[in-house]
Amino acid sequence: MQQAEDFRQEAFALAAILEPLSAAQFASKTQFKNWTIEDVLGHLHIFNQAANLSLQSGGAFVEFYEPIRAALAGGRSMLETQYDWLNGLGGRALFDAWLDLSEQTADNFSNTDPKARLKWAGPDMSARSFITARQMETWAHGHEIYDVMGLQREDTDRVKNIDHMGVIAYGWTFINRKLDVPEPAPYVRLVAPSGAVWEWNEPQDGNRVGGSATEFAQVVTQVRNVADTALSTQGENAGRWLAFAQCFAGKPEDPPSPGTRFLQPAP
Repeated sequence: MQQAEDFRQEAFALAAILEPLSAAQFASKTQFKNWTIEDVLGHLHIFNQAANLSLQSGGAFVEFYEPIRAALAGGRSMLETQYDWLNGLGGRALFDAWLDLSEQTADNFSNTDPKARLKWAGPDMSARSFITARQMETWAHGHEIYDVMGLQREDTDRVKNIDHMGVIAYGWTFINRKLDVPEPAPYVRLVAPSGAVWEWNEPQDGNRVGGSATEFAQVVTQVRNVADTALSTQGENAGRWLAFAQCFAGKPEDPPSPGTRFLQPAP
């Protein structure tokens, strides 16, 4: 699957900026819920492990995830549950473990039927959607690391996988909030990093989203508020959607407030 290779390259891009960090820098706090860079890596690592277990069998995934689900239901935070599992793994050792497992994950999914159904914390997904979700999460959580390090991200056209997730999650964004889905879904026209033009849904006057493919990915993954981008929207459906678009599973999350997530000055 090309999506498995895209995930691999996403991990390599993030690894390239993490590799030179000192132990102290891994403790740097990001703009995402005050998570540190180490927190972010631990989160990516634990769910890469969950992905591989789901690939192994639905039972293996359930056995792994059930203690996490119970802890979250009991009021523990995601960070508390992941640090139980990491059992002291941190800093450079965590970086090495995350990168090794990322490569294994890409290898394992490369050899999988793209249509195979895999168990997850949310609805079951195809293997293709599953590894795309791993790329999406690596890209999205990578953003807070780029931001805190003051590094401008240079995106490639593999961001299209994330844009596609965002577009097809239009209905999910509303259903997850127990809202009626406004129809029709907007026409989406995005300009890729390469300059190519990508389109989704039927062209419509007065119901459309347009702009940068990277900024659209930022909005649907909630690493930027739409007000902090140059995306254009026409019509009530498009405006409502991008106000709280969410392409990831889990409870409804609100996007960051305007001006709260941005590229910080380089340290």
